[in-house]
Amino acid sequence: MAGQGMHQSQNLSLQQVLAPQLQQSLLILQAPLLELRNLVQQEMETNPVLEELSNEIGSETADDTKAADEDFKEEFDQLAKLDDEWRDYMAQSSSYSSRSQDEEEKRQFFLDSIANQETLQQHLMSQLNQTVLDGDDRKTAEVIIGNIDDSGFLQSTPEEMAMNTGIPQEQFENMLTLIHSFYPPGVGARDLRECLLIQLKREGRQNSLEYKMISDYMQDLGKRRFPEIARRMGLSVEQVQKCANNIAQLDPRPGQIFAESPQNYVLPDVTVEKIDGEYQVILNGEQIPHLRISNTYKDIMSGDSSGTEVKDYIRDKIRSGKFLIKSIHQRQQTISNISHEIVKRQREFFEHGSSQLKPMTMVQIADIVGVHETTVSRAISGKYISTPQGVYEMKYFFTPGYQTSSGEAMSNTSVKEAILDLVKNEKGDAPLSDKEIVEILSKRGIPIARRTVAKYRTELNILPSNMRRKY
Repeated sequence: MAGQGMHQSQNLSLQQVLAPQLQQSLLILQAPLLELRNLVQQEMETNPVLEELSNEIGSETADDTKAADEDFKEEFDQLAKLDDEWRDYMAQSSSYSSRSQDEEEKRQFFLDSIANQETLQQHLMSQLNQTVLDGDDRKTAEVIIGNIDDSGFLQSTPEEMAMNTGIPQEQFENMLTLIHSFYPPGVGARDLRECLLIQLKREGRQNSLEYKMISDYMQDLGKRRFPEIARRMGLSVEQVQKCANNIAQLDPRPGQIFAESPQNYVLPDVTVEKIDGEYQVILNGEQIPHLRISNTYKDIMSGDSSGTEVKDYIRDKIRSGKFLIKSIHQRQQTISNISHEIVKRQREFFEHGSSQLKPMTMVQIADIVGVHETTVSRAISGKYISTPQGVYEMKYFFTPGYQTSSGEAMSNTSVKEAILDLVKNEKGDAPLSDKEIVEILSKRGIPIARRTVAKYRTELNILPSNMRRKY
């Protein structure tokens, strides 16, 4: 029993040691390239035995190496005298030093100088500050601006704001008229209809057919009931179509120009290039610091001058450093193996584009690469691959599919491409219904249900046929 208890204790101890390392390994596998670079740099700051290899082979001279060794020796001579403080000291990177007051002030000035994108509310307040108003009107206008969402629409009615603040409703109506004159045109509208009417009025088009159409037939316009609008307005369907095209040029969400999502730049982990007729997989490892264990710390471990406590600490850091290096190598190897298999299975895609994408699952790739499918999932998470057809997220290549009547496998993405192509080339006055799309694809040997076509059409943001009709 005692032996069993000792064995269980050892297993528990081993699990406690491996758990953080396993978590780190999974984190490294899942991290995109730029995030991985930050993780490695953070690890270098807390593990002094790690050092980065120079990008230029042979750039370090013998004198440089000797100087570095002397610096490390001096560092450990100091550590030997620090007694209880040595652990805190070793936790800091050799390249780290506390900022001076002057450096801190420069850093803060730099941070304060970074331009922040102006919000819609800030922009409206700026225009309000340039308007001459008394205190009550200013307070009323500020309440209105506070109730405008990022798309530019008013989220509370003058009645509701009056009830909540005790300010007369008429005052809110007056200030709302003022805000309707602010930029961007259409801001402060209570609904889409009012938003579009404000824009036309700002352009001096309040007597236009477009203004009357929006004012009186907004619901029919949204459902593209052009013949009905034409009958009621005494116009031809072609005139209604032309007005609808003009209305489509107005901005349905005027505030969004101040709420644009930031530009997200991706750095591909893998590049696929065609060289001498064959597609080559090239891993992008330039952004990952190339690490090694410093020989100086190895020498200290083999020497007799350092105490047991210092050696234990260095041994632990060397073990952690080696595991980090191994985890990075495994990450790159796994991504490389998966990428080679993608290129092997999706050659037609690299030649001709998305229409030739083949069905492929993570289970299939996991079996070939020799890992669990969850490992494949983590390895492709947030990773991008640069191809002759453009830059794609790696998970783009994993999709189920159909088997055509000829026995050929076809991915869901390829079927969507086929539907999109059919809609692009349809006649404007006779758009294809979902049933007609099913019939055309069936003739091409692609078995697909009508509800699936409707689902894919929705995912592609394609309107139903009755709303695509052009007159």
